[in-house]
Amino acid sequence: MKAPTLENSRVKLSLLDLTNYQHLESIAQEKDLIFYSPSDISTPEKLRAYVEVAVDGYYHKTIIPFIIYDKEKAAYAGSTRFGLINWKNKVLHIGWTWIGHSFQGTKLNTNMKFLMLQYAFETLEFEKVEFRIDERNAKSRRAVEKLGAVLEGVLRNDTLMKDGYRRSTCCYGILKNEWPDIKTKLMSILN
Repeated sequence: MKAPTLENSRVKLSLLDLTNYQHLESIAQEKDLIFYSPSDISTPEKLRAYVEVAVDGYYHKTIIPFIIYDKEKAAYAGSTRFGLINWKNKVLHIGWTWIGHSFQGTKLNTNMKFLMLQYAFETLEFEKVEFRIDERNAKSRRAVEKLGAVLEGVLRNDTLMKDGYRRSTCCYGILKNEWPDIKTKLMSILN
């Protein structure tokens, strides 16, 4: 599997691996950056372990991890990925997304998600894209709802967090037949 480079005038998503993750070390240490995630990227060692898991998933064809480069700010901004890729059923998840605080609210995330959705539906020809978000994470939930994703249900107490809390996870989805209308809407608000 060859990782795509997804790019528009605002953002470039390229394969995250052990040769480039160091660009993210200072961002990964920002306070509460991934508060709602069960992952820990707070030290260079923990960030490397996080990337190693992503790279392993890439070689097993279940993950495509990306490093995010913000062209407007000419800086690396964070990471995102396709995960839990189910090639047989043509379903994948978009998530594990974190971008530095200074990149949030700048439409960078909308541009990234547009490129990822476009690739999933138009190149991979997948039938469904899912997003899984901590029930408490109102900001991320609003962001995927603005994309046009539909709340399909809540998995109660399904994920153990770093601090021992058991979170409930909101499951959102976009179907392939919904993509054309969503694409039109997103294209009108990009950049």
